[in-house]
Amino acid sequence: MNRTVVLNVVGLTESLLGDATPRISQFLAKGAKANVVPAFPAVTCTAQSTYLTGTPPSQHGIVANGWYNRELAEVQFWKQSNHLVQGRKIWEELRELDPKFTCAKLFWWYNMYSTADYSITPRPMYPADGRKFFDIYAWPFSIRSEIKKELGEFPFPTFWGPAAGIQTPQGAPDACSRWIAESAKWTEKKYAPTLSLVYLPHLDYNLQRLGPKHPDITQDLRQIDAIVGDLIEFFQKRSVQMALLSEYGITQVDTPIHINRLLRENHWLTIKEELGLEMLDAGASKAFAVADHQVAHIYLNDRSLEDKVRAILEKEAGVASVLDRKQQTAMGIEHARSGDLIAVAKENAWFTYYYWFDDVKAPDFARCVDIHRKPGYDPVELFLDPKIPAVKLKIAWKLLKKKLGFRMLMDVIPLDATLVKGSHGCRPASPGDYPLFITERAELLTNGQLNPTDVYHQIKRHVLH
Repeated sequence: MNRTVVLNVVGLTESLLGDATPRISQFLAKGAKANVVPAFPAVTCTAQSTYLTGTPPSQHGIVANGWYNRELAEVQFWKQSNHLVQGRKIWEELRELDPKFTCAKLFWWYNMYSTADYSITPRPMYPADGRKFFDIYAWPFSIRSEIKKELGEFPFPTFWGPAAGIQTPQGAPDACSRWIAESAKWTEKKYAPTLSLVYLPHLDYNLQRLGPKHPDITQDLRQIDAIVGDLIEFFQKRSVQMALLSEYGITQVDTPIHINRLLRENHWLTIKEELGLEMLDAGASKAFAVADHQVAHIYLNDRSLEDKVRAILEKEAGVASVLDRKQQTAMGIEHARSGDLIAVAKENAWFTYYYWFDDVKAPDFARCVDIHRKPGYDPVELFLDPKIPAVKLKIAWKLLKKKLGFRMLMDVIPLDATLVKGSHGCRPASPGDYPLFITERAELLTNGQLNPTDVYHQIKRHVLH
């Protein structure tokens, strides 16, 4: 078997390659590339699961980054157990072919309790007193203490939130991806895995925050190019072959769609008041949406409403299509976890999870970075609320209170969805905005376009041939 590293450079597309990516371009010039038809939906968890199982969401079950658990009547986002991904993973097949095969899975999602030999993933600790401590989870357990001793603590605030992708006291703009890159080197030196899967999220932040057309994206491209180039040099010196991969392309957006507010206007959403704030009661709602970037799963507790809900959504500006179960089957997304309907946004639009009409009634978590409690994905977490005077001083005061052992609410996130300038999830019109597969072994890439399930077979070919 050929030792192989796959760098998942999130958000990398052909349209972004150029003067700001000299080292990636040099790697490409010596090899070959293919556009990857985006997984549907083109979001992190679905794309990664499709790549690593070689099957569509209708088989592996990861229909989005989160979905409605019908049995628990709860929306669940960003869960981490690999048991959620149904079907055989690529490392399991390769291990069957050669028992000596080993796999390192570094910061790819669904990394807890997987059958990969080595893994590291973000995982905060939540003591009973309500505090939150940033940390990682690793397997074997010994990796956690050993790698933090050598690399320092993982810069968690730079992994997601308003400190991600910009210069802050929490770290440099590229701090998160640099730490992950160093963890890949550390793992290589200690274990020399047959296959290393490495997640580099740096481009994801400002492409969503600013949009791909913003001039400052050039600096982000230079930063990720330097990280990727350094890893290419490191692994090539150790005779490990390389491939670059991305999950989706991010396109410019200007139209947020408040899909749950639309359903609420039609009296299909059930809202309960808790401590003076409004909470979505999904289990009691006739119809509600789980929004995830440019795709929203609509769950119908009253199935008789399907035609009415569909008609309302199809009239909404920014909605490109609404898929019923038959259409979902054709798209490879029909699964027990899928919504009864799936709304797909136009390329310039995206779905918020917002369900309140008055910001005064918004739940307390709405103004926080709280990826598990929100019933949908919230890219506005990348921003600090510009309406808060001296917001950075407010943050410093809250952090001091936390350090002294007091309870505090880090409520500094705005409720203005128009701030978001980039999104993904639908299939872009231009192949230049598709994700990429780039390899130094041009002979293994015989087609200029791959289906998302083909990525599995490309990785397998690299290891075996």
